[in-house]
Amino acid sequence: MHQDNTKIYSSHSVTQIAYSTDPRDFGQVAKSVPCQEACPAKTNIPGYIRCINEKRYGRAYELNRGANILPGVLGRICSRPCEAACRHGEPDNGESVGICHLKRSCADLKSPMHRILEGLYAPTGKAVAVVGSGPAGLAAAHDLAILGHKAVIFESEEKPGGMLMYGIPEFRLPRDLLMIEINNILRLGVDLKTGQTVGKDFTLDSLSKEYDAVVVATGCTKPRSLGVEGEGLENFYHGLDFMNRINAGETPYVGDTVVVIGAGFTAVDCARSAIRLGATDVKINIRKTLEYMRIDETEKHEARFEGIVTHTLVQPANILGKDGKVSGIEFTRTRLETIDEPPYRISVPIEDSEFCVPCDSVIAALGQSPDPGALSEDLAAGLDREKNTTHLAGVFAAGDFMTGSSDVISAIAGGRSAALAVDEHLIGMTRKKKVVRLESHASTDRPRAYDFIRKVPMNTIDMEERVAVATNEVETGYEADQAHEESKRCYLCNLKYEIDPLRCIYCSACIDVAPKDCIKMVEAIPMNADGTYGEYQETAEWNKVTSITIDNDACIRCGQCYSACPMDCISVTKTELIEMDVDE
Repeated sequence: MHQDNTKIYSSHSVTQIAYSTDPRDFGQVAKSVPCQEACPAKTNIPGYIRCINEKRYGRAYELNRGANILPGVLGRICSRPCEAACRHGEPDNGESVGICHLKRSCADLKSPMHRILEGLYAPTGKAVAVVGSGPAGLAAAHDLAILGHKAVIFESEEKPGGMLMYGIPEFRLPRDLLMIEINNILRLGVDLKTGQTVGKDFTLDSLSKEYDAVVVATGCTKPRSLGVEGEGLENFYHGLDFMNRINAGETPYVGDTVVVIGAGFTAVDCARSAIRLGATDVKINIRKTLEYMRIDETEKHEARFEGIVTHTLVQPANILGKDGKVSGIEFTRTRLETIDEPPYRISVPIEDSEFCVPCDSVIAALGQSPDPGALSEDLAAGLDREKNTTHLAGVFAAGDFMTGSSDVISAIAGGRSAALAVDEHLIGMTRKKKVVRLESHASTDRPRAYDFIRKVPMNTIDMEERVAVATNEVETGYEADQAHEESKRCYLCNLKYEIDPLRCIYCSACIDVAPKDCIKMVEAIPMNADGTYGEYQETAEWNKVTSITIDNDACIRCGQCYSACPMDCISVTKTELIEMDVDE
């Protein structure tokens, strides 16, 4: 535990608690807790999973909500970058922990008497306009309200939520759940003005004059074109427009045979929605191969279960029509070619490989881009992603409008970042900071046998129920005993094991019992330029060993070394990246 740059507090229940701003502690948390580091909102994942294990679902919900604002929503539709980074999913460690499913569990299983806790600041008398009520706009408005500002959201649609309301199918995200979590934000005093269209009901200039600051969070609404002939034919749809129509209660014609183009979540949502509209033959078509699809394995599985086939290594050449309607599509076959720069593997069309596929409709889900449009034609020209600012004084930007098309958790993180930037602009000082909370801890009480628990599958409804009512939620969530079982699988990577070099007798007992190559004999640990630790310089020669060190990047927190040490020189510290007031 580093004593410089820390504030230490005594406690009757623990030996010591410290709040550190030492770069070494930030570096250790980033490296040792890969799930939290991968989360754009920096959710305390080991912390909330441990609470679920202890059946403290309300506390788990609050740990989530303090970072990602919409736990019940994200527990259903998050893109799960944390699971891709989970140490349990590394080679020989099994499958990654069902982090997203557990996030949903704390929302589903918390007591109906649970009270949401908010650390409200005193009112500042400042008012901020937020344009857009998607995830970025909601997150920005929430944090601005917490910080004491009056937040007013302007939304062009009839209902709030943006892509959450109009872009994601209800069978993945129930609208009553979405509205509960949106209302948890609005109840903080956030005003919502729906049916407000830019250029008709207000302008960016009028907002700038009326409010102390403006946050533009209009997302990405301009669909990317295929760039081929036939896009103007009837029964051709852009993915987002198609989902908008379905979520608005319409039933767009798809026919029996549907061709979907795209490799992301929207493409799969469109394909699964087409099945619910009565299509019998739905195929997703992608330029590369399955591993390059921008979706998780769960979405791939559900699409296959519902009879959707994915064709790889093809790209559209022309959309064919008859009497003004789609009648088919011409594809060109592609091959993958390696290049020396990102993305390293590209698809290349193969000459004279064209072929035609008859179909009744085509849905192109290639993503969207920001559309400043009526806001300001040159607004996108002066964006500063680091500061969330635009070239206009007092006008900030957040989420996909700032970064381009991303995912919900990234948009929420962007909205929260923008709120802090606005707060600093209005108050003239920084009021929040990131610190590492360090708490001395007993060795893990997690048995090694937990490492071999198989991942608990998500409960789902059968196919008959899926097509009987198109809005029936497919995933039904974990039962309490299932959530408890899955929570056991977490390695608790927020526990940092350290060997005291002054007490260590170099007996190597810890090395002998370690199930992983996580305890190193090192001759030096260099420092990086940013003040964090560099890579261990290992040695097998005892005369060069300066210390025996636990590599927390490889450690699975089994506690074997702690139990085997004859000198009691191994300590355990719980490390948590948290946000706190600057003056604390």
